[in-house]
Amino acid sequence: MTKQLSFTKYEHEILPEYRQNLNKAESTEDVKKFFVYTVRELFKNIFEDKIDFEYDDISLMPDSKVNYKMSERLVSTEAFASLWSDSDLPHLIARLAESAMNRYNHLEKHQEKTDAKIRM
Repeated sequence: MTKQLSFTKYEHEILPEYRQNLNKAESTEDVKKFFVYTVRELFKNIFEDKIDFEYDDISLMPDSKVNYKMSERLVSTEAFASLWSDSDLPHLIARLAESAMNRYNHLEKHQEKTDAKIRM
């Protein structure tokens, strides 16, 4: 039986600010931005300085079955691939993406409120 690493400790550290940011999001672009920033911060905490993360390494994909996408550069990194397959990291990112998609969908349905805030 293989040993699986858990990073829920790191998830719990970032969740309060992430939720707060999603609640403050006024547009779908804000939601995408907060998702990327949060995942980058999470990865920096987990991987420390072993991997240099760029903004384009992860993105929220609203029209996709899997709600996020990792860059080929990131996925092909040995340190990342190893932890990705032997930990709960995919589930953690999926939960963050699900929260982001809930807010994204809410903002999409209520576009008139977003437009009114922008005009003010």
